[in-house]
This record gives sequence, structure tokens and C-alpha cells, in this order.
Amino acid sequence: MLKKLKAIGGNKREKKEIIINIETLETRVAVLEDGKLDNFHIERQEDNRIVGSIFKGKIQNLEDGLQAAFVDIGLKKNAFIHYWDMIPEDAARLEREEGIRAKSSTRRRKKYKPGEMQKIFPVGSEIIVQVTKDAIGTKGPRVTANLSIPGRFLVMMPGTHLKGISRKIDDVKERNRLKKILSRLPIPENIGLIVRTAGSGTRKVSFARDARTLFEIWNDIESGIKNDAAPTCLYSEPKLAERVVRDYLTEDIDRIYIDNREMFDATRQIIAKFSRRSRNWVQMYGGEEPIFDYFEVEKQIESAYRRKVWMKSGAYLIFDETEALIAIDVNTGRHKGSKSQEESILQVNLESAEEVARQLRLRNVGGLVIVDFIDMKSKRDQNAVYRCLKEALKKDRARTNVLQISQLGLLEMTRQRVEESIFTSGYTDCNYCSGRGRVKSSLSMSVEIQRRVSECMRKDRNGTHSMRVTVNPLVLDRLRKEDEQALIDMEKEFQGHLTFVSDGHFHIEEFTITNDDNGRVLFTSIEN
Repeated sequence: MLKKLKAIGGNKREKKEIIINIETLETRVAVLEDGKLDNFHIERQEDNRIVGSIFKGKIQNLEDGLQAAFVDIGLKKNAFIHYWDMIPEDAARLEREEGIRAKSSTRRRKKYKPGEMQKIFPVGSEIIVQVTKDAIGTKGPRVTANLSIPGRFLVMMPGTHLKGISRKIDDVKERNRLKKILSRLPIPENIGLIVRTAGSGTRKVSFARDARTLFEIWNDIESGIKNDAAPTCLYSEPKLAERVVRDYLTEDIDRIYIDNREMFDATRQIIAKFSRRSRNWVQMYGGEEPIFDYFEVEKQIESAYRRKVWMKSGAYLIFDETEALIAIDVNTGRHKGSKSQEESILQVNLESAEEVARQLRLRNVGGLVIVDFIDMKSKRDQNAVYRCLKEALKKDRARTNVLQISQLGLLEMTRQRVEESIFTSGYTDCNYCSGRGRVKSSLSMSVEIQRRVSECMRKDRNGTHSMRVTVNPLVLDRLRKEDEQALIDMEKEFQGHLTFVSDGHFHIEEFTITNDDNGRVLFTSIEN
């Protein structure tokens, strides 16, 4: 039955599928386009994801120098909020929802004078905030007072009269139809609504259901604002599988496959609220092999964790991720080339631009991104690569800002970082190399050991020079073979005796020099 379903919709447009894998400790969701992994999300049971959650918090302190405040929302780390995000503003709401600032926007971030914000929000006062960025590393969560709650087709914005249509819906006829529907919806006072991109082509009854659900959520939040003591959570975003169905399920999705009966039933019920016809898109997977293996997703996910990413042409990308910066290097690799060198370089760079955009989504990396494309002499080619990347980034739900390729051949861009990357959340620093990815070579260790032995012998010229040096087996192998004569010469120079001992428990960078007569440690590289 499943194979028949996979054959449905064999037209020219890209076939889109959502694959949901539910396991005891984690939930994984893959979005496929013609079988190619286009988006990947993972949520573990122990994760305390709070992005989108609304809290009633207490102002802990205000920092005029930072133009920011710290808010106790009941977590280990206080939340951080900019002064300009503490007072709700329509322009800020629209900017956040659309992902980019409107071209006509003249909004400037107001700078508050020392003590000015203290009068509005004294320490200890309460504030209603929503998390826009999860706690990452040593930093606490980022919050804003510009509240917005997404539904299936609408986004509700409490405390404003905004009513509008997503700019991504550009068909004039459809925009006019949606404006009429929006104007006829019974909307409570001080509640704004924006039609999401998914609302394009949707019937009025579906908007009415969606709006009703959102208003019920706001009633519950208002009750919490009045009755619950701060700090407290007033609203939490749903779990991953439900969020994906809400955010990704549009008319161009062909099928949703789920390998868990409980989630399968729940998903069908959620979808039925908006469209009874659409619930038939959801299919239960009951195959013997894991669902991600069956749809050939597992191998594609592995590439999102690799430093080197190969592309179809034989070219490849190198990803290096730090806390605040992502460096991406483009290499021709096994690319055979075209008629001319310039054309060949352009082909590789265009392919790389699309793959870079895809990998940024898959890896969920953010901050400053530097892409080192292969040098192009032609300004026209540089612009073509720039436009290609900009177009590919339109699929990205995170906010991005891309600059033109510089004279050095580097492209700078930023990508909104909402939560940790899948690499950071899925991996821990290696205990052996401490996250460096490299350790000292046996040659480097041999040089260092000889330097320290020489130092110990010089310090005590009149004493005994009988020393025992304990090292890692790999280092001892180097000392015995390549560097034996150097050690013999050292013994003659200082009229001493050296004994080398191998210990498999020693890290390759660890060694200890001991006085062989009294057992006193003369030097050790092992940290306590």
C-alpha cells in the first residue's frame, strides 16, 4: 500500500513529503522535496524548548549602558530584553512576523536616557514577555513584549489593532479576497490578526475555526495574567510534530508519514479541525525497517553532521562552526569543468550557493556566516551567485541578511539564531582532544619531553640524574625509533640515566618526569 502511495502525484512539480519518526527519547521530522532532505528538526524528551512560550515575569535589574533589562521568568538564567522590545510596537511585530524589515519602515530603535526606563518598569514590576531565542551556551533566553501566537492560517497579535496579509502572498486578487474575509471575522478588541502564507486559497470557514482557537488561547493567557503570581509560564508552544504540521502543511504537501499510532491519530484530529479532506494526507507507516531508512533520510542526515559536504558535480563544501561564526569554504574537488575556467567556476559557485542555503537550514546554524566562494573576476558572475543564494534562502524560515561578495571574494551574511544547532545539541566535546579536533603529534611531544628533561637536569647539576619518564605508547614508539640518539646524547651531556615507561592510560599529550631514586615528581603535564 505504501509503495502505491509514493507513486501518487507523478506530475512535474516537486513532490513534498513530511516524515515523522517518534521514539521514546526523541522526535525527528524530515521534510523531503522529491526525496531530497530539505528541512530537518529534532526534539529530545529532555529538551526544555521555550521559544514561543509566553511568561509573566519580574524585572530583576535594568542596565542603561546595555539598553536592556533582565527578567526573572522562573528559569535558571534570567531572560534578556532590549529596552526597545519592552513596549509593544506594531512595526516590531510586523518585522518579526515577516522576517525582514519593510522597505517603507522608518522605525528607529529609541535610545532611553539613564533612569527613564526605571520609571516605566521599576525593579520588581511585572512584565508579560515571549521568548524569541532560546538560552544558548552561557546566555539566557531573549524575550520581547511584542506578543504573537501562530495558528494554522492566522497569527494573533494581542494588544494591537493590526490586520493584514502576509507580504509573501503577492497575488492581488487573492489579497483582496483575504482582506474581505478578515474584515468579516468577529475579532475581539485589542487583538490583531495577520493572514499567514498558508492561508492563501483557504476557505472562510477555516479562518473562522483558526481564529476561534486562537481567541480561546488568549482567554486562557489573560486569565493567567490576572490570577497567577509571577514568575510563571502562561503559554507554551506545542510539541515538534504538532508544530511541523501547523507550519508546513499546505496544499503542496503530498503526504505525511508517521510511525507512531498515537501521534498518527492526534495529527489527523489536528488537521481535521482545519480541513477534513486534508487528514487523508496523513499515512501510518508500519514497515519493518525504521521509517527514516525506508525513505532514505538517515544517510542524508549524516551529511548535516559532516565537516565536508560533497555535491553532485564533484565539488565540495567545508563547514567550520564556532560559537558566533560559521566559515564555509567552497572547493572544486573532483569537478571536471566546462568549456572555460570562468564558466566552470561559476557553475561550482552557483551549485554551492544552493547547497549552502540548504545546509544552513538542515544544520540550524546561526550568527555570522562567511562563505569563501571560488574567486570570480567577472562582476556579472558575482552578482549571479549572490542572487542565486538570495533566492535559495527564501525557503528559510529564519531571518537572513546577505551582503554582496567583497573584493576578497568573501560573502558575508547573518542568519537568525533561535536555538542551538543540531551539531551543538547532538554532540559533546571530545574528552580526548577537548573539542579541538586535533592533538599534538608524537614529534611535538618528543621535542617537549626532551626540553623538560633537559630543564630538570640543569636545575640539579650536582644531584642524581636518574630519571623515569612515563609517556603514552605512541610517543614512546617515536622516542625509541627516530629520537633514540638524541636521548643518548642528552644522557652523555648531563651524565645521567633516563628510563622511559609506557602507560596506555596516558593521553598522548601527557607525560611525567620522576626522580628514580626517591620517587619525587620533577615535572608533570597532567592537570589536577
